[in-house]
Amino acid sequence: DAVTYDDVYISFTQEKWALLNPSQKSLYKHVMLETYRNLSAIGSKSEDHNIEDHCESSRINRR
Repeated sequence: DAVTYDDVYISFTQEKWALLNPSQKSLYKHVMLETYRNLSAIGSKSEDHNIEDHCESSRINRR
């Protein structure tokens, strides 16, 4: 079976996100963007996901 973005996506609750320090939040964004780009490069279907918007909204909404 092909790997999809949903297979590797990590989601935090608002409570758990609040416990992360800024460097952990930055690392999360970096890793998820890299994962998304890697999956895109190998042709994984991820048209329902916009990881950059997701990371940005996570950063803003989960402070």
